[in-house]
Amino acid sequence: MSRARAYLDYNATAPVRPAVAAAVARALTLPGNPSSIHAEGRAARAALEEARARVAELVNVRPEQVIFTSGGTEAANAVLSGDLRRRGLPPPARLLHTATEHPCVAAGHRFPDGAVEEVPVTADGVIDCASLETRLAALADQPLLLSVHAANNETGAVQPLADVAALARAHGRTLIHSDAVQAAGKIPLDMPALGLDALTLSGHKFAAPKGVGALVLAEGVTLETAFLRGGGQERRQRCGTECLPAIVGMGEAARIARATLDREAARLSDLRDRIEAGVRALAPDAVVFAAGAPRLPNTLSVAVPGLDAPAALIVLDLAGVAVSSGSACSSGKVARSATLAAMGVAADLAGGALRVSLGWNTVDADAACFLDAFERALQPLYKRRGQAA
Repeated sequence: MSRARAYLDYNATAPVRPAVAAAVARALTLPGNPSSIHAEGRAARAALEEARARVAELVNVRPEQVIFTSGGTEAANAVLSGDLRRRGLPPPARLLHTATEHPCVAAGHRFPDGAVEEVPVTADGVIDCASLETRLAALADQPLLLSVHAANNETGAVQPLADVAALARAHGRTLIHSDAVQAAGKIPLDMPALGLDALTLSGHKFAAPKGVGALVLAEGVTLETAFLRGGGQERRQRCGTECLPAIVGMGEAARIARATLDREAARLSDLRDRIEAGVRALAPDAVVFAAGAPRLPNTLSVAVPGLDAPAALIVLDLAGVAVSSGSACSSGKVARSATLAAMGVAADLAGGALRVSLGWNTVDADAACFLDAFERALQPLYKRRGQAA
């Protein structure tokens, strides 16, 4: 990527790695349909299954547990359709999800309004396990679906999935789903160890092409009704000819993410912390959201009292810096963050929230560029304060 600009919005989408682009280009030359039995079809099938194995390795499952989709939203919508089943359990009658879930969960389910509950979070955006335990006890006679994201896309807060799953397992009749879109490739994800029934992924968050994702189902878990019906592809759960180039790209991105995870986590955490220190030096009254919680190593969500996020984004963009004010899933709109509202952040402070998210191509020069532009964005605010003093 050119260094004419500093791209610091990896939680919205990660630039495709060169090795991934090369893998996609090679897959585009494969003429066969993966479902065909001739040599060309078998070659396409081999590429598809190699990608499936690589995605499976990223979350420590068997390849046949991975179902490819068009992205995390489709995968989550399928899980939350009410059709998820575990052998020996009745279908879920109610959905519980944290108050900070992505819209693909909060608005993507098909449960009746009266059968959906939000589980509150702490001021740091971590699920309130005591409240969850209370609700599970109160609903002990009902089969449930519980959805808790692995990490928040805005603040980077990492959820205690193993603890959550232990509480749900004690309930006995609860299926557990995690939207792991933001966590995949940034922190370790071991689906069996976490005790999850379903996990959903999106390739473009870890440097694969946009438009490809995966639904991962635990052993003994399935969808009662296929979410796309047709020719029987993807274990008859998601029919239709697979988008082979995008899937191959996701497989290669998963391979690289797994191989570099520990090294990149340490590098990005150090860079993130240096940016955070720089922000605090420029704005001592800055508030870092989820600062008291475990966070993704690449994510910083911060606000300065009195700083308007839309205005700051324009200043930063003109200075060659791409960041966001929160989730990138609202058609370019800048609206109040539901995540920060659930964390109890005042509306005026939340209105100034900026999210800096780093990735594989972020270097020290990008951090310096951001801090220089951020200082410029602060100047009108501090000028007004000086005039008011």
